Amino acid sequence: MSQHSHAAPTPLGGSLFNATTLVCGVLIAIMATFLLVRFVNGLASVTNINDGYSWGIWVVVDVMIGSALACGGFSVALLVYIFNKGQYHPLVRPALLGSLFGYTLAGTGIFVDLGRWWNFWHIFWPSYSNPNSVMFEVAVCVTAYIVVMWIEFSPVFLEKLGMKDVRQKLNKLLFFFIALGVLLPMMHQSSLGTMLVVMGSQVNPLWQTPLQPAIYLLTAIVIGYGVVLFESCVASSAYRRSIEVHLLDPLAKIMLGVLAVYMLVRVGDLTVRGAWGAAFEFSGVALSFWVENLAFLAPFVLIGSTQARRNPANLFLAGIAIMLGGILLRLNGFIIGYGHHTGTGWSYFPSFGEIMVTTGMFAIEVLGYIIITRRFPVLPREPKMAAS
Repeated sequence: MSQHSHAAPTPLGGSLFNATTLVCGVLIAIMATFLLVRFVNGLASVTNINDGYSWGIWVVVDVMIGSALACGGFSVALLVYIFNKGQYHPLVRPALLGSLFGYTLAGTGIFVDLGRWWNFWHIFWPSYSNPNSVMFEVAVCVTAYIVVMWIEFSPVFLEKLGMKDVRQKLNKLLFFFIALGVLLPMMHQSSLGTMLVVMGSQVNPLWQTPLQPAIYLLTAIVIGYGVVLFESCVASSAYRRSIEVHLLDPLAKIMLGVLAVYMLVRVGDLTVRGAWGAAFEFSGVALSFWVENLAFLAPFVLIGSTQARRNPANLFLAGIAIMLGGILLRLNGFIIGYGHHTGTGWSYFPSFGEIMVTTGMFAIEVLGYIIITRRFPVLPREPKMAAS
């Protein structure tokens, strides 16, 4: 194991005021303005959702896609704590931080999208809840996972505050929360796929399959690793740190293995169901299908060899390709390939307000990541750091 694997996390330090944080602040202010209008005047004042497409990008992007992009913590925890791959431990805190923001904002996205948002508490009230609903299972699991992640990440804050006694007591209980932190994402990520299954013929045959729970779970794991590759490369460049190729190389190899399993399941499913015909229709839906799957195949070309995996640029591009494939898989099922055979004439394209609220959500995540990594011990210590 490399000596870098033993380096204790440390705050990066440096100024919190720069071009990136300024842009994030402006985007967050724009988002807040649109949300104010939305909560005062209702959904119709800001969004283009309608009776045919009741789920716009606030649910699909902020929740379905946002939670998938926040699976880095789950994927790395699966390796470190379940498969006992301790060499990846330096990646746990950065990955968990990204997941923490991603899921917290996904939960916020659900609240923002509710028509009668003041009734949000009904989800958790026994007399209103519907335990037979897949949406109920997703809501409960996502909420529980957000709480679990904050508890898992709390040692970072306790360490910064010098509360060693509290941290030591918490460490004795962390194994329980770590176990939940692996179980809960497996439950709700597969259930997100189930939500497509219950939509029936409204979903194009290319994405309507009983195997969607397995497909969503496998891609969530793969996306988690892809996000770790992407974030590691971006953080190393932004903070002028050496990239941990000795960790990312074997991690990328594991990612390719899980990705290969997913592609076999995907191709096998389409073949058994005889759904390939829809992929060769002259339509935007078919084009989006091919872009989605080419994105999933790209990492095999980019980092298929050991030499290629040692190139940070290839790791970065492979991470982007994985994220693009995962994003399109979810967009295709819930929006682009939705409405199949309905004949209702409904259409949907996000409004400017919807786009800016979603952009603001991601801006919060970027700003939060910058603040916490600069002020709290998240990234491994390096002999020399330039925190500009």
